[in-house]
Amino acid sequence: MLIKLYEENIDQRKLNYIVDTLKNGGIIIYPTDTVYSMGCDIMHQKAVEKIAKLKGLQIEKTRFSFICHDLSHLSDYARPIPNPVFKLMKRNLPGPFTFILEANSNVPRYFKGKKKTIGIRVPDNAIIREIVRELGNPIFASSIHDTDEILAYTTDPELIHEEWGGKVDLIIDGGFGGNEVSTIVDCSCEEVEILREGKGELIW
Repeated sequence: MLIKLYEENIDQRKLNYIVDTLKNGGIIIYPTDTVYSMGCDIMHQKAVEKIAKLKGLQIEKTRFSFICHDLSHLSDYARPIPNPVFKLMKRNLPGPFTFILEANSNVPRYFKGKKKTIGIRVPDNAIIREIVRELGNPIFASSIHDTDEILAYTTDPELIHEEWGGKVDLIIDGGFGGNEVSTIVDCSCEEVEILREGKGELIW
């Protein structure tokens, strides 16, 4: 099913339906401030495993990211972080960045892998942040790649629906997406390091 939402005026009835779908272990495709992503409630292991199968991912080897509404629940999923790192995140979020942090014991074991880290995203997109806020849990994030040899990511939600409509529960049409991924910033070690240059310029 394809559901149209507008950032400036999010339909509460549609929002409730999306959140109920996630609470019941459903899989959605949603817009961010970078590319469209596939996800589910992080507490539903079977949904996570289904996404891994759909995307051809090995859970134990893949670095996963969570979409959060804001930084208020950071301590729920990450180990205590140095004040300079928190300030760095606060300066740049919401925005097109993924911050790699040390995961704590609240993060489901199947997300940690061998590195014991987790990626945190707070996109500058009202649709997905409002979904996460209503849900009360972060949403797992895995970018939607295009099968085209030239385009890396599908930007048109109608085309995403053609490709994935029969494989996931909901696709949220939030308008055309981007074709540039987030910048990945590793904050899990003493020195902060940019692992991947993407959209956005980090404000130090």
